[in-house]
Amino acid sequence: MNVAKSGYRVFSANSSVACTELAKKITERLGVELGKSVVFQESNRETRVDVKESVRGQTIFIIQTIPRDVNTAIMELLVMAYALKTSCAKNIIGVIPYFPYSKQCKMRKRGSIVSKLLASMLAKAGITHIITMDLHQKEIQGFFSFPVDNLRASPFLIQFIQEEIPDYRNAIIVAKSPSAAKRAQSYAERLRLGLAVIHGEAQCSESDMADGRHSPPCVRNTTGHTGLELPLMMAKEKPPITVVGDVGGRIAIIVDDIIDDVGDFVAAAEILKERGAYKIYIMATHGLLSADAPRLIEESAIDEVVVTNTVPHEVQKLQCPKIKTVDVSMILAEAIRRIHNGESMAYLFRNITTDD
Repeated sequence: MNVAKSGYRVFSANSSVACTELAKKITERLGVELGKSVVFQESNRETRVDVKESVRGQTIFIIQTIPRDVNTAIMELLVMAYALKTSCAKNIIGVIPYFPYSKQCKMRKRGSIVSKLLASMLAKAGITHIITMDLHQKEIQGFFSFPVDNLRASPFLIQFIQEEIPDYRNAIIVAKSPSAAKRAQSYAERLRLGLAVIHGEAQCSESDMADGRHSPPCVRNTTGHTGLELPLMMAKEKPPITVVGDVGGRIAIIVDDIIDDVGDFVAAAEILKERGAYKIYIMATHGLLSADAPRLIEESAIDEVVVTNTVPHEVQKLQCPKIKTVDVSMILAEAIRRIHNGESMAYLFRNITTDD
């Protein structure tokens, strides 16, 4: 299908071949050709984009997956969006399945809310709409000055559980921390399974970092008023690790949105194994799998890690055969089609709740 028939173009902003696989799957489902452009790094590591065809007056979709080199991927997206803007594209819609810096969405001591900064940069570059999937915190949508469609991967992961895990009726859904309990409960209710929660693991990750007013007052030599004596806040103490729920003789399925540093998941798998679980699966939307994640998974009690293809992880799969992939190009392609045709997106959110 050419541009005259489709009325829109789809480009990939990635400079690496491995990262364009998702874009190719989406365009095949849509029946359109991938837009002609060149994205590359010059010898001084600057990003250069060259759009090879006219985009004047057209609606453009830019597909950008985020590899390990996050900052380069962001610059590729920004430079391409600005190149399309200055080439008089009518609308520029970013398809960013995994939104980077989504973990930095809260003020932490003297840090910054980087995801809000990135949202402002995208708007300045010319992007007018974003399609993403499973934001780490749904409140991130409020950082944008333009529409954001936050799709869900849970229907695909639930389908995988039903079709690919033998005897899944004997499974139990596990939250690796109380903060993940709502997501796990949603999976458990849809699959009609039980729920277990691991308490006491990784509870200090954000406990003392969520409030930006942590700084103590300056010490000054004063002879007058000594100031107010505020009540001393008692320090949190990490409780001993416990599993709330019976996992003995069951298949344990841990669900989360991101699996990056797998230390928490490996520790959770060991605890579940000690409590009698005979098989352990990890289900997550975004498989970042940084550093030594493949090796740690291979050496752990985890039987299988199931992630979607929102983030390229072919190298990690070669290092660890336990990693499996679920394709979500179908829902991304349908979102593009509906947005271009001005159709409602409600169909893609059927029976979806805020906890999914």
